[in-house]
Amino acid sequence: MAKLVSGTYAEALFDAAMETGPAKAAEMMEEILTVRKVLAENPEFDGLMRHPVIPKQEKIRVVKDVFLGRVSDELESFLEIVVSKERYRDLDAIFSCYIDKVKEQRKIGIAYVTTAVELTAGQKNAVEARLLETSGCLEMEMHYSVEPDIIGGMIIRMNGRVVDSSIRTKLDGLTKQLLQIQLG
Repeated sequence: MAKLVSGTYAEALFDAAMETGPAKAAEMMEEILTVRKVLAENPEFDGLMRHPVIPKQEKIRVVKDVFLGRVSDELESFLEIVVSKERYRDLDAIFSCYIDKVKEQRKIGIAYVTTAVELTAGQKNAVEARLLETSGCLEMEMHYSVEPDIIGGMIIRMNGRVVDSSIRTKLDGLTKQLLQIQLG
């Protein structure tokens, strides 16, 4: 349910920004990244906005005081709407959905690559080049992590898909096959 709500709000903000053009949508994303950083650095503001006893109108006034003139009018108005609809708790998810929409529109792929050992710069470049070649994306945002438990190979997560060529997964599959043979 929360994901549906976040997606709906993000879609509305994205559509409003796109009415002006793709450049405005990208500009809005940069503003959102800045607002996100400011909110993360000021947990007191978050506490105030989530406090159940503080009236909605007071929260809207605080949003105006803090953001009016510091962010675009569109984003400030959007923040007021989010607060007035009592969806502030969903703001980070809304921002994430919006950023994903802009990246999708700009054909920026996001890939999470897990390996057993740290990849060299050359290996990382080769993985990125291969993903660009096969995904249709113009640009890649790469996230690498090391997990020794996978023994070897790699796991790539991108656009809700997973390609798992890890040795651990292959061994697990082989173990299942052997157990079926023994039981059969």
